[in-house]
Amino acid sequence: MAKRFYPAVLERDPSGVFGVWFPDFPGAVAGGRTQEEAVARAQRALELAIQALAERDLPLPVPTGFDAIRPPEDADVVTILALAATPPDPSERVNIYLPKSVLERADERAASWGVSRSSLFGLALTRLLATSSWGIAPAEEVIRLKKKGRSP
Repeated sequence: MAKRFYPAVLERDPSGVFGVWFPDFPGAVAGGRTQEEAVARAQRALELAIQALAERDLPLPVPTGFDAIRPPEDADVVTILALAATPPDPSERVNIYLPKSVLERADERAASWGVSRSSLFGLALTRLLATSSWGIAPAEEVIRLKKKGRSP
């Protein structure tokens, strides 16, 4: 999913502390003693705000244009910057049929890792799709397929 860039306003209060707020996420704010600390915390605040909307199945706002941002007149604005966020990738239920022995082995592995069967399958498929080839089969399988003139 493509990243979205949301504007963030970096301000400084009279004591020198920095604050960051987002026009598109009124409740998402962050602060820090340095600009770097405030921006790092703002990145996390943005991620949490996006996650909160996703958990409630609410759409993400369209990022506000920089020219439409109107900080309060008494604000000591240091800069307006854009922070990147990747919208959550929603899950979808699927049904698959597998031999019981495979499911038993998957359940044992999932339990040993402290994850659900669904999480194990998701991890396995994600890793499989991230490889550049199907060359992850056991050596015996690769040899058997090559003898038949097929690639793994």
